[in-house]
Amino acid sequence: MLKHIVMWRLKDEAEGATRAENARKMQQMLEALLTKIPGVLVLEVGLNVVDGPTASDVCLYSEFPSLEAMQAYQEHPEHQKCVAFIKAVAAERRAVDYHC
Repeated sequence: MLKHIVMWRLKDEAEGATRAENARKMQQMLEALLTKIPGVLVLEVGLNVVDGPTASDVCLYSEFPSLEAMQAYQEHPEHQKCVAFIKAVAAERRAVDYHC
């Protein structure tokens, strides 16, 4: 199994919305992928509740049966729609992928 974790720090304002509004939109868009893309075993999106200088705004936790399944997810057109929006609103991205 492969675990995929991504954290984003968002711009204060982007795409005509606040950071909090964009975080909620990201959450909705990403959570919808669970039923749209085959091979996603688990997908959770959390919004930060404690702000601080090292805090991220949004966190994605997902699990896939294999690296190939995760790569198919990343290339899927529905995921690419999320990527386009996230690139417009994110100031920073960090990710880790690991087998367990």
